[in-house]
Amino acid sequence: MAAESFDDLFSIRGKVALVSGGSRGIGEMIAAGFLAQGAKVYICSRKAEACDATAARLAATYGGQCHSLPADLSRLEGVNALAAALAARESKLDILVNNAGASWGAPIDDFPEAGWDKVMDTNVKAVFFLTQKLLPLLRAAAAISPARVVNIGSIDGLKASSFDAWSYGASKAALHHLTRFMASRLTRERILFNAIAPGPYPTWMLSTGVGFGGKTEGVDWDRVGSGNPSGRVGSAQDIAGLATFLCSRAGEYVVGQVIASDGGLVAAA
Repeated sequence: MAAESFDDLFSIRGKVALVSGGSRGIGEMIAAGFLAQGAKVYICSRKAEACDATAARLAATYGGQCHSLPADLSRLEGVNALAAALAARESKLDILVNNAGASWGAPIDDFPEAGWDKVMDTNVKAVFFLTQKLLPLLRAAAAISPARVVNIGSIDGLKASSFDAWSYGASKAALHHLTRFMASRLTRERILFNAIAPGPYPTWMLSTGVGFGGKTEGVDWDRVGSGNPSGRVGSAQDIAGLATFLCSRAGEYVVGQVIASDGGLVAAA
């Protein structure tokens, strides 16, 4: 029996990736990890100036190509514009990371319709329609090697949150199931879907919820992580490592799964 080859088992070198919500937080961490491993990366966010600045900084830090494609994905016009902009630049898309998200917090008696609609539109509707619009590019990649779609959910879609983020938790649970639904239909086309459900990471979104006012530097993340079984919050290596695994040959047989990256919070709940 011939020896199995394990060369480049975790490699994504030369792949073309799009990371929505890539100008900060978990999206930026994943984009940085992909760049460091030789992928060509496009990032998207609503604010053009921030998106451009992050793309330039990541390219300068990690080398390679990181391009900014600003778009407001909470609106279908933005989804269509992003898909068209990418199609004008690339003939295929190997990796799509649907990370752009929104949250809204308010007590149940005061929770507004706007807080429901904004979160559902960004976290669920936009993921479905962006994936739909990018299917031609994903199919072109899949003709060569299985394409990957990684949807970024949340542990708030796996268990009840301690925050009054009613629409956020519901949207992430919906996204987890949408991932399974898409996997059931598109795996035969060699487009592989999985979801990552992050727990606490040092992001702007979590910072606003724990009283840091959106700051991610110079704040006491150790206090936040002290309640985690792992005793810390997540790092860029944690989230980028898992995303890389799912998008490499090593993760090719993992399909339709929701994987928590949370240091043990869901297990201990």
